[in-house]
Amino acid sequence: MADPIFEHPRLAAIYDALEADRADLAAYLAMAEEFAAHTVLDIGCGTGTLALLLTARGHTVTGVDPAAASLRVARAKPGADAVRWLHGDATTLPAMRADLATMTGNVAQAITDPAEWAASLRGVHAALRPGGRLVFETRDPAFRGWRAWNRADSHRVTEIPGVGEVRSWVELLDIRGPLVTLRWHWVFAADGEVLTSDSTLRFREREEVAESLRANGFRVDEVRDAPDRPGREFVFLAARPG
Repeated sequence: MADPIFEHPRLAAIYDALEADRADLAAYLAMAEEFAAHTVLDIGCGTGTLALLLTARGHTVTGVDPAAASLRVARAKPGADAVRWLHGDATTLPAMRADLATMTGNVAQAITDPAEWAASLRGVHAALRPGGRLVFETRDPAFRGWRAWNRADSHRVTEIPGVGEVRSWVELLDIRGPLVTLRWHWVFAADGEVLTSDSTLRFREREEVAESLRANGFRVDEVRDAPDRPGREFVFLAARPG
């Protein structure tokens, strides 16, 4: 079940406007070229930003996401007919032989249950061709990024064409071991509606991630720093041996 931030129709419709800065995707576009990936599987594709950027560069792309509302936004964008869109997650993938699979943003951390994480990795492994790669990011727990999850540090006002002014902020709700829960708030000036969305993320240590990859059939080739957020995230490069 997807969080309301991705599943609520009103929130899915404004997601791109609120997350206009997608500098984080540049590294994934570069890796698709670096690894000469013809076919790319975008897991947790959301509203389709990365999938469409990859398609525009000549890659054959499949985007999968559990949030139907986000997929409706993706399918309505120019160029969307060139992408294969799937409603589901990494455990429900059809047979394919992808050269590269990606998980951007919070996708990996949103899979909080260890059994579901293992099943997702096995699903990706099966969807890759031998020698195919999985690349994804996850926040370094040592940075404690949740310290900025408060109204004072995150409050902003966004003017969205056709929607009007939207105020948004995030607050930390709970920390229980590696699980961190936050709540997003949105206030629509046009009619005063207030919407919220709670999300829980799992902050995994670097070696924990590496061990989970190896346990589910992957070879860990490299762990890079996120170029747009240095010192804050791990970017894992893993491969299906073959």
